[in-house]
Amino acid sequence: MSLVCIHNGTLLAGYARMERCAVLVEDGLIADVFSERRFEQKRFPSDATVLDAGGAFIAPGLIDTHIHGFAGFGTEDLSTDAIMAMSEELGKFGVTSFCPTIYPMAEEDMLASIRASVGAIGRETGARVLGVHLEGPFISPARLGVQRPEFVRPVDLELMERLYEAGGGHISNMTVAPEIKGMRELALYCQKKGIVLQAGHTDATYENMLEGMQAGILHSTHFFNAMSRLHHRDPGAVGAIMIHSELSCEIIADGKHVHPDLIKLLMRDKPSSKVVLVTDSLKPTEQRNCPLFANREEVELVDGIFHRKADGVIAGSALTMIKGVANLSSWGIPLENAVEMAASNPARILALGKRGLLMPGYEADLVVFDKDFTVLASLVGGRFVKNEL
Repeated sequence: MSLVCIHNGTLLAGYARMERCAVLVEDGLIADVFSERRFEQKRFPSDATVLDAGGAFIAPGLIDTHIHGFAGFGTEDLSTDAIMAMSEELGKFGVTSFCPTIYPMAEEDMLASIRASVGAIGRETGARVLGVHLEGPFISPARLGVQRPEFVRPVDLELMERLYEAGGGHISNMTVAPEIKGMRELALYCQKKGIVLQAGHTDATYENMLEGMQAGILHSTHFFNAMSRLHHRDPGAVGAIMIHSELSCEIIADGKHVHPDLIKLLMRDKPSSKVVLVTDSLKPTEQRNCPLFANREEVELVDGIFHRKADGVIAGSALTMIKGVANLSSWGIPLENAVEMAASNPARILALGKRGLLMPGYEADLVVFDKDFTVLASLVGGRFVKNEL
C-alpha cells in the first residue's frame, strides 16, 4: 500500500478554500481530506510519506484541454516520443492531465498526429493524456487565425470516421464552426462517440450559434478569439456565449489574447463553473536559445505571445496553466475560482470522471504551489512527478 499525506496547507478544493488542512492519498486515490488538528492526532505507518506544505496551497492537478506543444515538443512532430516529453515537462508545471491539440494538416499528417498522441496513453511519465483535441479541420475559412487555409475542409463524415478510428476512441473534444453545411450531421455523429464539440474558428451568426446549441455544441474555443464579434444587430458567437449561461467557454488568460477587463466582464455574466482556463500554448513555450517553430512555421516571442514571423499574425500563447491561475488571481478573481476554471471545470465539461476535485475517492492528481505561484510538488495518480517540499 502506498500512503502519502501532505499537511499544513491551504486547500483549494475546486469549490472552496479551507485553511490548515491535509490531504491523504492511498494507492493513487484521495482517501481523506481533514483539518490540521486531526492530522496532529493521527499516526501513520513508518513507510508513509508525510510532507509539510508549510502553508502553501494544495489544489487539484491542473487540466489543460487545449495545448499544441510545450518545451520544444508538439503535436506537429507526429511522434509519440514528443507527446511523452510534453507529459514529463508539463508535470513539472503542475499540469496533471492534458489534451494534445492537433492543427488542421494534410490528412496523412493528422492521422499520424492522432496516432502518436494516443500512443502515449498509459505510458506517460508526467501529465496524463486524456484524449485528443482536434482544432478543426471543419472550421471557417473566414476565421482562421493562424490556421493554414489549405487544410481547412467542409464537413466530411467519412474523413471524420477515419480520424476517429485513428484515435481508437480517444478523441475527447473538437473545435468546429457551427455555421458550416453538414454540421448537424457531424454533431450527431460526435454525440454518439462521446466527443465534446466546441464552437471556434467560426463566423457564425447568432442564429447559427443557437442552431449549434440545439445540436449539442455547448462549449467554445478560446473565447473572443477567432470568432464572429458582438454586434448590436447580430450578437454573433461572442454575444451568444455571453447571453446564454448554458454555453461554456475557454479563455486564454495571458492578458494578451483577451484584455483582463473583458475577462472581468465575462465573469460578471457567466457562472464561474462555465469558464475553462486553457493555454493554447505552442511547441516553443518554455523553450530557450534556439529557433522557434510552431505548426511548422517560424515564430517569434513578442511581448509574451508568439507571432508568425512571416507576417506578424498572432500564432498562439506562451502561457502555462499555473501562470494563467496567477493572472486570474491578480485580476481580482478569487483564487478558488481560478483553480475551479483550471481543474474542476474541464474535468466536468469533458466528463473525465473523478478528477478535478479534492474529495475522497477522486484521482490523486494534485499540485502544491506557494504564494508566488511556484510549483513545489505535483502528483499524478498519487505518484510524485515533482517534489520540492
